[in-house]
Amino acid sequence: MKPPFAPSRDRSVTMHDHTRSDEFFWLRNREDPAVMEYLQQENAYADALLAASRGQREAIYREMVARIQETDSSVPVPRGGYAYYTRTEKGRQYEIICRRRRDDPDGPEEVLLDENELAHGHSYFHLGASMVSPDHRLLAYTVDHSGAETFQLFVMDIASRRIVDGPIGNVAGELEWENDSASLYYLELDDQMRPCAVRRHVLGDDAANDTEIHREPDPAFYVGVEASRSREFLFVTMESHTTTEVRLRRMGDINGTLFTVQERRADVEYHVAHRGNSFFILSNEDALNFRVFETPIADPRRENWEERIAHRPAVKLEQIDAFEHHLVITEREDGQKRIRILDLRSGESHHVAFEEPVYTVAVEWNPEFHTNRVHLGYSSLTTPRTVYDYNMDTRELTFRKREAVLGDFDPANYQSERIHATANDGTRIPITMVYRKDVPRDGTAPLLLYGYSAYGVCIEPYFAANRLSLLDRGVIFAVAHARGGGALGRAWHEKGKLLYKRNTFTDFIACAEYLVGRNYTSPGRMICYGGSAGGMLIGTVVNMKPELWRAAVLVVPFVDVLNTMLDETLPLTVIEFDEWGNPADKKYYEYIFSYSPYDNIDRKAYPAMLVLGGFHDRRVQYWEPAKWVARLRAKKTDDNALLLRTRMTEGHKGASGRYDYLRDVALEYAWMLEQWNQG
Repeated sequence: MKPPFAPSRDRSVTMHDHTRSDEFFWLRNREDPAVMEYLQQENAYADALLAASRGQREAIYREMVARIQETDSSVPVPRGGYAYYTRTEKGRQYEIICRRRRDDPDGPEEVLLDENELAHGHSYFHLGASMVSPDHRLLAYTVDHSGAETFQLFVMDIASRRIVDGPIGNVAGELEWENDSASLYYLELDDQMRPCAVRRHVLGDDAANDTEIHREPDPAFYVGVEASRSREFLFVTMESHTTTEVRLRRMGDINGTLFTVQERRADVEYHVAHRGNSFFILSNEDALNFRVFETPIADPRRENWEERIAHRPAVKLEQIDAFEHHLVITEREDGQKRIRILDLRSGESHHVAFEEPVYTVAVEWNPEFHTNRVHLGYSSLTTPRTVYDYNMDTRELTFRKREAVLGDFDPANYQSERIHATANDGTRIPITMVYRKDVPRDGTAPLLLYGYSAYGVCIEPYFAANRLSLLDRGVIFAVAHARGGGALGRAWHEKGKLLYKRNTFTDFIACAEYLVGRNYTSPGRMICYGGSAGGMLIGTVVNMKPELWRAAVLVVPFVDVLNTMLDETLPLTVIEFDEWGNPADKKYYEYIFSYSPYDNIDRKAYPAMLVLGGFHDRRVQYWEPAKWVARLRAKKTDDNALLLRTRMTEGHKGASGRYDYLRDVALEYAWMLEQWNQG
């Protein structure tokens, strides 16, 4: 079967003395029947080539399903007079949200929301938020049925299970209740999918008359809304990638004006938590890796901020959570995430101790303020997700639940490690990896190298039961923590964005070459993988070093970077200027042009590629992977497989149901195993 070829329709673009040809610009028009025909042809071609691995795909799917506890429940979390939890049932795609009386943990279950019922009849379903009112009588929730991340808001009476308000359309997934349980706050979306305004809705009123709490005119900022854990204050946050402004008012003071904690200043980020008579502020003002201040709620102006935790160049403070007597600080040092507890009565602090040398830990949902216990989620590359309760006074860590991995899984069969490659400029680049202990170290092992490295995000060393289907077939899984991510603090991000972005790509290549040099694998046995901004990374490195990879997988890849950043009508473009630069400025135009994957496709041999897009994706539009593949087909000189599969009912996040998600994973795994077997 011959691959489809998109017809070329020349369009020249000139800017800053550069003239570029974009012969596949026409693929952006989703209303053009020729566009739909091309996507369908590519899907048919991909399905035909993927048919050869259908048997292995089905086998992998069955073994992944066999590992999970299909009927299961989460650890109940107390809030008021109830304990809330979710559960799943065998054969059903989505969770069921439930609660029981706190004083009767074995008493009757109350089902609040069955996501399977909400998803019925829809090819896609995503629950954005679900929040019970302060009086525990009502449930507000948001749903997306397209994958475009545009939600509808509903309010349900829990006792009668009757919808008492909604739908309110064109909202973001986030919401917050007012303490009176008679009104709530939600976020309105603009045409660029940006949460642009906070509105207050009184139950029963016409949504057209909802009070506007704040509208953000700057297209580089998006808004958020939440109550403090104490439920004494409402926070409205305006945030870009580099700058924050927080305004607040007392909960219940529905006619009060918002007080600005600190006016926005370029490149100053801060976050606010409340406890007692104080606000605690996590800020990067004159502190690249952040520091913590305390200020009185009576007068929280900047001149009244008192430093409580000083800046440390080697330790990034990532998050603060305030409780009645404690401040919980999430830190990262040398790539390792840690939880630090500060006793606000004594001023003493300590870290929560775990035994494994490399792990990840996070503060879970902790809705109660008057407590000395914090719920923590823990995982490592060899330890399944585990939930603990930690007593912040006695320092006792109580095991609550570990995610079941059915079958013959034994963590003793696997080895995780952290090693370092050396970049071109001498910088040490961390690599975390996991593999079976019996994998040979002679360069013959297949290796999957994953990368993201953008927005300061750190890819955590977490356990994935699905990954066992690769590890048990002898595959080494590795993550390259290139600059642009957040593995080594804020400076690590700064040195991999804007005019330093090329560091991300050369770091990733250095990691790959190091793994080859240490005989973990060889170029004919290595596959690179990335999604979204990580897909841009993969698109760039296959342009730069195509001979280094056996194959590549690009999922919703941001590969048409320059054209997207030149179009301010697209969702998120203006907000993204802080990460990539504004190409209206010549220096950014030329720099982005130097690496933009779509603009740097050349006439040469490329590795085999599996490229996946989402037709309803509004973060990375479907045409980016489509244009990338069309130009590759026109220029590449090899006969290696090139597959484009556009998921026509999905968006940026892929399949929504848990079984459908596993089928997508099985497809990717089976294709990669086929490539390794051919190598």
